Amino acid sequence: MRAASWGRSSGFCIDPVEKKPLNHFLPGSPVLSFGSIGCNLTCAYCQNWQISRERNDGRLSQEIPPEEIAHATAIKGCRSVAVTYNEQIIALECAVEVTAGYIAAEARAEFFTGFDAVNIDLKAFSDDFYRDVCGTRLEPVLYPLRFVARETKTWLEVTALLIPGLNDSDAEIAALSRFIATELSPDVPLHFSAFRPAHKMLRVPPTPPETLTRARGLTMAEGLRFVYTGNVHDIAGGTTFCPGCGAAAIHRSWYEIRNCALDSQGYCTACGTRIPGVFDGKPGVWGRRREPLNPPIFPASC
Repeated sequence: MRAASWGRSSGFCIDPVEKKPLNHFLPGSPVLSFGSIGCNLTCAYCQNWQISRERNDGRLSQEIPPEEIAHATAIKGCRSVAVTYNEQIIALECAVEVTAGYIAAEARAEFFTGFDAVNIDLKAFSDDFYRDVCGTRLEPVLYPLRFVARETKTWLEVTALLIPGLNDSDAEIAALSRFIATELSPDVPLHFSAFRPAHKMLRVPPTPPETLTRARGLTMAEGLRFVYTGNVHDIAGGTTFCPGCGAAAIHRSWYEIRNCALDSQGYCTACGTRIPGVFDGKPGVWGRRREPLNPPIFPASC
């Protein structure tokens, strides 16, 4: 059997790695991003539903062999490659980075073996939410989170998209935070993202920025050291603070790094505390632009 989506993509872009979101993996560096179509969940609020619910692979670009992707990554000066935009478990053979975590035990080791970093969506901390809104259950998503944190060397970050009235209560945010702190690690970065009306939830209001700020405060009170707010302009919520001295170790505005107070290995220059993550040289400065790839390299555009 051969996956019809092998080596095909719904689009290519060069993004800042923070947009994946990965704030502790080669921060400030460009990443070559591409994705496929489809998903194994049925989230009523899907923010990329035009891609995730698509079933016609004729919408995809022409097939691009892996060696050509590697070549383009090098000549464009990208530090990494990300498969993103839709759920990659359904295309396990091509997957590189981003997942909603809904994967059977038999496939976990193979799926995560070659990863340098993953960001897993923890869509809520309620089995009712997963059943009613996403078409699955919570526990099968928690297993891969534990697996990556405990049994692999893969760098892990987690994203939680907050929807007003559905998964943004203080109690649920606190429970989610305790799970990460006690069963994964207090050093696992957590990203709170704002919901935008989409797909089957057009009448649900967007998430107010203050909800993300409140969630960040509650989560840090539960012991998590690195909590971020996403897709809203929040300088404090985008900045990495040193847990040792409280200094701004990586000062961000949107996806742009304004200042870096880390050495090449991720140590705070103010107090010497090691910031957990994957660092290889000082973070660069990467703006909010999304650069379409040159058509002679790839026929797909953003």
